[in-house]
Amino acid sequence: MVTQESLSRRKKFLLVINCIILAIGNCGGPLITRLYFLKGGERIWLSSWLETVGWPIVLIPLSFSYFNRRREFQGKMLSTIDNNNNNNTKLILMTPRIFVASIGIGVLTGFDNYLYAYGVAKLPVSTSALLIASQLAFTAAFAFLLVKQKFTSYSINSIFLLTLGAVVLALHANGDRPNGESKKEYVLGFIMTLGAAALYGLILPLFELMYKKAKQGITYTLVMEIQAVYCLFSTVVCTIGMIINKDFQAMSREAKSFELGEARYYIVIIWSAIIWQCFFLGAIGVIYSSSSLVSGILITVLLPITEILGVVFFGEKFTPEKGVSLVLSIWGFISYLYGDIKASKKKKEYQSQEQEMIDKTTCTP
Repeated sequence: MVTQESLSRRKKFLLVINCIILAIGNCGGPLITRLYFLKGGERIWLSSWLETVGWPIVLIPLSFSYFNRRREFQGKMLSTIDNNNNNNTKLILMTPRIFVASIGIGVLTGFDNYLYAYGVAKLPVSTSALLIASQLAFTAAFAFLLVKQKFTSYSINSIFLLTLGAVVLALHANGDRPNGESKKEYVLGFIMTLGAAALYGLILPLFELMYKKAKQGITYTLVMEIQAVYCLFSTVVCTIGMIINKDFQAMSREAKSFELGEARYYIVIIWSAIIWQCFFLGAIGVIYSSSSLVSGILITVLLPITEILGVVFFGEKFTPEKGVSLVLSIWGFISYLYGDIKASKKKKEYQSQEQEMIDKTTCTP
């Protein structure tokens, strides 16, 4: 029998795994996208397309999950078969309701990918990262409006510190304009990146709202199915953009003029698709294991690390503002983590006291 404690442990384990997956995608995605543009890549719709085109990767763990459910069902054939066992043999777990919601989120994600790719094309990694940090404020606002997210003094302090870190970083932004880029393109890159932050700040709570309104048990298998569907339709949006912009025809020409060579051009393309899938799977996995606010906080706290990697790999300047931002981000993350641990302990104490009262009532003659 699966106890509440074992389910809690399993969810914590999944949370850790998804945090690692999210960290890989969140730090690696912007770097490899920026590498594409720095070495001669110019196709923004192609870059957007690469963010979700790797969705078939999710079909591999989904296949394992299906065969595992089928084997468990066959093992139960010897005993009584109830409705829950019948559900275990389904090839697809999601209902039409969740499927339609996933399509809607996928379309929004497609446009969000374009806004983000445009910003990365025009701005240094450090600058685009500081703008994306504003996403946390949007996530918090939309989480409050859509899923009635409860705030504690620790979570408010965390949001304040992480947002302050982004503001501190903004102080050095004027000196980050790449050589040869017009002020107009730079400003447009700023606006597009802020738009991407706002839109993704809406998308994260929409996932949590979908989980709450699903009217069915949310399992990790279902989360992966949602990942596949919304990434598929995001890819469809970007594919239409690529067709209109004639990006498919331009790829072979672009590969030949790529600074790292034609073969490495396609290696960058393939790894972009893989790494970005880690980001999207990790983000919705953290929402499943915890909440959209936690996912937003984790994405924000990883941004200074992305900036440091930008300094290491692309030679961007590590200014004092970036150092202060890093400290503020770590402080904000620790604040939220401490508050979460404290709340969990309080909840356990309350549950144990409640159980003691039930036991005493039951034992009373």
